[in-house]
Amino acid sequence: MKRKEFMTKGVVALGGVVVLTGVTASVSKNGTGIVESSEDCEMSPEETKGPFPNKTPTDYVRENIIGDRKGVPLRITMTILNNNDGCKPLSNTMVDVWHCDSKGHYSEYGGYGIQSEDMTERHFLRGRQITDINGRVSFISIFPGYYRGRAPHIHVEVLGNSGKSILATQIAFPETVCNTVYATEYYGGRDYISNTSDMVFRDSLNSNLANSITGNLSDGFTLLKNIVVDA
Repeated sequence: MKRKEFMTKGVVALGGVVVLTGVTASVSKNGTGIVESSEDCEMSPEETKGPFPNKTPTDYVRENIIGDRKGVPLRITMTILNNNDGCKPLSNTMVDVWHCDSKGHYSEYGGYGIQSEDMTERHFLRGRQITDINGRVSFISIFPGYYRGRAPHIHVEVLGNSGKSILATQIAFPETVCNTVYATEYYGGRDYISNTSDMVFRDSLNSNLANSITGNLSDGFTLLKNIVVDA
């Protein structure tokens, strides 16, 4: 799928209401984006799955996880690499993702404490894909928002064929891109915990950051990330 084709589909999936223009952002952690070699084979950090993990991920085998949520389009592309096999791509492996919507709400939870709005009967922004021969999976989504006490992030879990968890981790975002996105109509402005203050990945931030995020507000953004596991 070509980049322009994805971006067009992303806008259509949002009901054709993305009319934001003007600002372009491009950020790369190492200047090269995704790297697939043993020289870039640092293990991805193990991070918490809570407090809103997937409940029935086998029901969400899908590429488009937007549902009825609105926001700036985001394509999430991950490459899963096996540290136990010379950092070669890990094919035919399940990858689950989940994240909050533009207002900081998670589907399948709510009505209490950290999320007062009840979303228990909703199933947006959750999905599963199987890695291809190159160890890659992609999800069509929206740029996540944030909730109290956390920096913006995406949850990722890699699972073996038996369904046993190999690694649960999180992807962090460059704050310059977040600030650009959060100034738009779907989001609540910049009122989030900084990456360096985040209680989950402040001690492993360099390994959690996306390898690259490119794009703009009118077309959407593309996130690339290597996830390195012991499989």
